[in-house]
Amino acid sequence: MDPADLNGVLLGGTIVLLAAVAAVRLSSRAGLPSLLVYLAIGLVIGEAGLGLEFEDPDLTQVLGTVALAVILAEGGFTTDWRVIRPVAPLAGVLATLGVAVSVAVTSAAVHLVLDVDLRTAVLLGAVASSTDAAAVFAALRTMPVKGRLRATVEAESGFNDPPVIILVTVVTSDAWGAASPLGIGLQVGWQLVAGVAVGFSVAWAGRWLLVRSALPSAGLYPIAMVGIVFLAFAVAGTAAASGLMAVYVAGLTLGNADLPHRGAAAGFVEGLAWLAQIGLFVLLGLLASPGRLLEALPWALLVGGVLTLVARPLSVAISATPFGVPWREQAFISWAGLRGAVPIVLATIPMSVGLPSATRVFDVVFLLVVVFTLVQGPTLPWVARRTGATAAAQPLGLAVESAPLDELGASLLQFRVPHDSRLAGVEISELRLPAGAAVSLVVRHGEASVPSPTTELRPGDQVLVVAPRGDRAAIERRIRAVSDSGRLAGWYAEPPTGAAS
Repeated sequence: MDPADLNGVLLGGTIVLLAAVAAVRLSSRAGLPSLLVYLAIGLVIGEAGLGLEFEDPDLTQVLGTVALAVILAEGGFTTDWRVIRPVAPLAGVLATLGVAVSVAVTSAAVHLVLDVDLRTAVLLGAVASSTDAAAVFAALRTMPVKGRLRATVEAESGFNDPPVIILVTVVTSDAWGAASPLGIGLQVGWQLVAGVAVGFSVAWAGRWLLVRSALPSAGLYPIAMVGIVFLAFAVAGTAAASGLMAVYVAGLTLGNADLPHRGAAAGFVEGLAWLAQIGLFVLLGLLASPGRLLEALPWALLVGGVLTLVARPLSVAISATPFGVPWREQAFISWAGLRGAVPIVLATIPMSVGLPSATRVFDVVFLLVVVFTLVQGPTLPWVARRTGATAAAQPLGLAVESAPLDELGASLLQFRVPHDSRLAGVEISELRLPAGAAVSLVVRHGEASVPSPTTELRPGDQVLVVAPRGDRAAIERRIRAVSDSGRLAGWYAEPPTGAAS
């Protein structure tokens, strides 16, 4: 490539990236989901705007799958297993039985009302029925929603991609004529179970290595964690399992483990997820053709209306009622099933194999996502209040970050005293850390000092603790206990273990 061309590409790409980052703030102020802004940027720089032509569904599908893997990994990494574990069975039923009900109802309505062939109807129903992890994470993590409900919808969005991908792949392949519900069900079951097993196994092995390794730079730990997640993706694909399921489970496993420099890793993965969302939605906007969208609008309104107002509520009712979920919470789960990048990426699969109806399917799904995101996204807080799904703002948990000091056989722990923490006012000696541990430094208002046993902690303090490696877990538990319950935490349940100074 000519250097001038390279500079032009870099200039254009950088401008788009910075515009997309700035658009996050503008969209949040306007109450609009950022994905719509990214899609709009793609349309503006595309063939109908600035004239950039892009018509490669195969490349879009590959890059889209990688981007979805990053987004799912970040979603798993930032999800608390203690919250998601109780709702995992319900989320699994929503992602399998619920998806099947949504596909059946939507496909039947499309086949009967629009008078299209059964294959196209099933394809539209399948592509549109998958909720989107990026849209769900972005919407729910900025709202005060009950943890159980948020975890249910987030887990469902992470679990339901593999069943839909399998169904779309079967419908668009030569196996469509010979496919049976039993065969598809067995494929779905295998990919889900094997994906979970691969994701957990690879992440557990990676965690075992990371906690026993002292890498020469803190920046290498986030890179290693991302490498472990994508190793799970590749191994799952080789085993004919679901790579996206493996990625989500690997992220969930690593995110809930005691890892070195976990805080730095969380920030790194979050940045990658934002980059993946920006690139993915801009790319999908580029692939769309505004000239065809108006013709697809009636189809999009019908498919989206049936899916949102009939198929989704029915699928949630059938899946959640046996678990005793109240109807008001069912209503919130139903309305929170947002669509986003996943349906549009899935719509590129029939385009890549050249199905006659592929272009119409893509245009319908693209419009469906835009229109119903405009409807559901801004109204979701109102629905949460009306259905009683809102929760009081919860204080942030105490984050303790650790790093191994390999040559010393020790660990360095770091934490910041939150403003709502009961650590404030506690003296160093009252932490009652193990005898081998030492609070070596307190940074307050940018000034570092070596504390004495009577130094009181204050909100905003950054504290460094050096301890034998074997005491790290006990120290973390003790610091969190004091943060939650104050200086007398565990006084009657455990004997003092000595003060650290």
